Amino acid sequence: MQDIELIDLVENIQKLNCERQTIEIKSANQGCPKRLYDTLSSFSNQDEGGIIIFGLEESSGFSNVGVYDAQDLQKKVTEQCKEMEPPVRALFTVCEINGKSIVSAEIPSVDISERPVFYKGAGRVRGSYIRVGESDEPMSEYEIYSYEAFRKRIRDDIRTVSNAKLSLFDRERLENYISSVKRERKNLANNVSDEEITELMGITADGVPTLAGIMTFSKYPQGYFPQLCITAVCVPGLDMGDTNDEEARFTDNKRITGAIPEMLDEAVEFVRRNSRYKTIIDSNGKRTDKPEYPIKAVREAVLNALVHRDYSIHTENVPIRIEMYSDRMEIISSGGLYGKITIDSLGKVRPDTRNAALANMLEILHITENRYSGIPTIRKEFKAAGLPAPVFEVRRGEFTVIFKNDMYKNNFSGNRKYPDIVGFCSIPRSRDELQEFTGFSRYYTMSKIVQPLLDSGELVMTIPDKPKSINQKYVRKG
Repeated sequence: MQDIELIDLVENIQKLNCERQTIEIKSANQGCPKRLYDTLSSFSNQDEGGIIIFGLEESSGFSNVGVYDAQDLQKKVTEQCKEMEPPVRALFTVCEINGKSIVSAEIPSVDISERPVFYKGAGRVRGSYIRVGESDEPMSEYEIYSYEAFRKRIRDDIRTVSNAKLSLFDRERLENYISSVKRERKNLANNVSDEEITELMGITADGVPTLAGIMTFSKYPQGYFPQLCITAVCVPGLDMGDTNDEEARFTDNKRITGAIPEMLDEAVEFVRRNSRYKTIIDSNGKRTDKPEYPIKAVREAVLNALVHRDYSIHTENVPIRIEMYSDRMEIISSGGLYGKITIDSLGKVRPDTRNAALANMLEILHITENRYSGIPTIRKEFKAAGLPAPVFEVRRGEFTVIFKNDMYKNNFSGNRKYPDIVGFCSIPRSRDELQEFTGFSRYYTMSKIVQPLLDSGELVMTIPDKPKSINQKYVRKG
């Protein structure tokens, strides 16, 4: 960072009057802060990294108080960086504002294979942190495990279930699968027994059923894992807890169980049953009923949740959730993005596969293609239907898909506060990102949606003195 960039950043922070996902403020006018470990950890563990700025006083509107000694401060911060595992390599910048020294320490992101970065004095479990908004929060045991699982290539989908029985498998489905394996995997067609195939394909391990085998072939997997199911609700409003005229919280509420093929079909049927339909009559008088959400996209989203969710012991008591609201539908599954994939690269690059054996089983059963075409298909279906682009989010160990319907699009008003719009801007968003999020034109998005939120103070510009800058972004205030 150059001096002028640091000066601009300080001015921007003072105008916004807040810290951010990637900005932490420390006064340091009386000495070096004793404990920077939490922030060093949280910034290192997020893809964007972060910047610690020393010399501003948060309690007085981020006023410029300067640092006690820029040289000694850098030395002491570096000493704390060396107490991290792996060590943090901070990049320092020093500038002068109104005769007082301001110091910034840029904390780079660490590759996911080296995360979590933690304070050695506290240990991995107690010394690992994650950035949530403008605060540093201790990582949960599961969040730490998720990094370990990727680094060590732990395959939770093929962990054995000691009390499971092959006799309770759906024999017809298993026999069809084995036949397909022999037909499609020519090197397994001859001189390989059925028992050997179940071992080689991850259905069993040393004769004991695996979790993937159970979720695909068992007559009732929930007999072993009651919460590895789908809970589906239809809410008569915009938020959980809203009720209809009869004070009912749900117009439909179902626990969907069975093996993955059965849960997939039943979940899609639940959405179909609770969707509104628009009747379209073409020029030839032919009638077509258009569903609220493209059913092909719904199937892909539910299938992705079932195949790519986390199946570790940390999440086996958390079901997949389908929540249908008046203006949107959300599909939520345990497990954030796996490996080095990011939200921005979803559907654009080939990701690591969390549950390779399970995905392979479902591919052979022709339930999934296993070609990473799900996200592109979802986007294509929504674009063809003229609906807002689907939104994909990661929220502390959960992956969420948000589908918006015509009600959302047609009834959207800048005067109406949609929590997901402001929530979407929990990190700075560009005009293009906002346009894609709303599904409207650039003009309508900026004039009818963003501007009223700027006027109300719910959103602020990251470069307020240059509102038309091509680098302008918009972020939630506070």
